[in-house]
Amino acid sequence: MKPETQTPQKVSLPSDASAPRGALSHLRVLDLSRVLAGPWCTQNLADMGADVIKIEKPGAGDDTRHWGPPFFTTEEGERTDQACYFAACNRNKRSVTVDMATPEGQELIRQLAAQSDVLVENFKTGGLKRYGLDYESLKQVNPRLIYCSVTGFGQTGPYSPRAGYDLLVQAMSGLMSITGRSDDDVGGGPMRVGVAVIDLFTGMYATTAILSALEARHQTGRGQHIDMALLDVAMAVLANQGAGFLNSGDVPGRMGNTHPSVVPYQDFPTSDGNMLLAIGNDGQFARFCDAAGVDWAGDEKFRTNSARVAHRKELIAMMTGLTRQRSTAQWVALLESRAVPCGPINHIGQAYDDPQVTQRGIRVTQSRYGSDAPNDDPVQHVHSAASPLRLSEHPPVLRHAPPALGQHTVEVLQERLQLSALQIDALRAKQVL
Repeated sequence: MKPETQTPQKVSLPSDASAPRGALSHLRVLDLSRVLAGPWCTQNLADMGADVIKIEKPGAGDDTRHWGPPFFTTEEGERTDQACYFAACNRNKRSVTVDMATPEGQELIRQLAAQSDVLVENFKTGGLKRYGLDYESLKQVNPRLIYCSVTGFGQTGPYSPRAGYDLLVQAMSGLMSITGRSDDDVGGGPMRVGVAVIDLFTGMYATTAILSALEARHQTGRGQHIDMALLDVAMAVLANQGAGFLNSGDVPGRMGNTHPSVVPYQDFPTSDGNMLLAIGNDGQFARFCDAAGVDWAGDEKFRTNSARVAHRKELIAMMTGLTRQRSTAQWVALLESRAVPCGPINHIGQAYDDPQVTQRGIRVTQSRYGSDAPNDDPVQHVHSAASPLRLSEHPPVLRHAPPALGQHTVEVLQERLQLSALQIDALRAKQVL
């Protein structure tokens, strides 16, 4: 059943009602990726208007369709068997089911690639060569193709044949060694970040690389192969911690919510919970002291950030006693008026209720189908977080909700490859679709 075409909607603040199409609406993207890093990249491109065709295995689909709980619930509150994870990174795409293990499926993908500007895949290194869907093979049918491979360890090096997962790379890169409380603290030990940040960073870097390759194609007329590796990205995003080691030889350790180079920059207890203080310079510290009614900013041990780092333990003990004297709301109100960065430590539900988040339109709701929605799909509406890419002239657009498995198979094969209903039925009969 062909879903109703939805009118593009802006998800940024209103600025130009004459720009309903995304900046990348002229691009065609073939998405052979699954789970998170690759789909995060292609969702970025889709949000900016690219026509993204997501190829999925018939009957199974992307792994994350089954990664639950949590699962979608119906409007009546009943749990379905569709995992919410998939909705995080597959908005604005069209789902087509093709079995690439069959010769017919390989040919369909090859024909779609011949018409595409970009292809993104995250199979093991060399995994698509046996299907004739690797870069060297597809370059022959489309020399302008930008082909982005996302793997755990890259196309070269001793680890290139290995499968790579975000958690494994967080551990191998050293990220877990600087995340969590110190071994001396209760609950101390290495800790992963609460979301798969290396997958997400890799998706963002891949997006940047693809846009760079497209810009280069304007000059050369040729596509190219992009080699994105989770481990490469993880090493890069160690940022100041990595630079500190490279230039001083000092190996950083875990410090919980504190900062190795800035004090006070952490969570503090209040009379009714906790708050976060992010004092990044001496002026902010002086204003904090003035608001709190203490004269610590005049003490040589605390007047400068370097001095505060050196006397961290003493200062934090003093501040902890002080912050317990007011509620979180009282501290936030007091310090915001003095331009001292301070805020509550929200759970995700509280964050979505925050007036700033609400006003910016972060929560997006989309209908998966039009008025002719099938009765056998219990998920009719999908919620997701709006794209943070806010362009004044070509903001992100909403076209497709994260799709049901194979929702657009007939639509795409008829539109792109001009297959007839009889040809599609024949492919279904051979279990290619």
